[in-house]
Amino acid sequence: QEQLVESGGGLVQPGGSLRLSCAASGMIFSRRTWGWYRQGLGKQRELIAYVGDIPMYVDSFVKGRFVISRDNAKNMVDLEMSDLKPSDPGFYYCHTAPDCGLQWGQGTQVPVSS
Repeated sequence: QEQLVESGGGLVQPGGSLRLSCAASGMIFSRRTWGWYRQGLGKQRELIAYVGDIPMYVDSFVKGRFVISRDNAKNMVDLEMSDLKPSDPGFYYCHTAPDCGLQWGQGTQVPVSS
């Protein structure tokens, strides 16, 4: 059974750091491009970064602050977040990029205190 499980979210202060992790199971992980998506309150889910052979940052506001990486041996994709800003809060999800129809995981919440 295909499954995506995100973890690592939590309350941080502006300027703080977090590392999000996503564990994928039940699929051929290495052949796919993986992304991290953010869904802010009242907003649509949007792709912010993805990694195939190299990392790419769709949201220019996270470039230089977030680092996406993958470990094909462990079937995991991480998002290292630093210098968090009040505009970063939301639920963060990992998924293929573009969406290939896998069931979405529960996501992990990243609130940023004001």
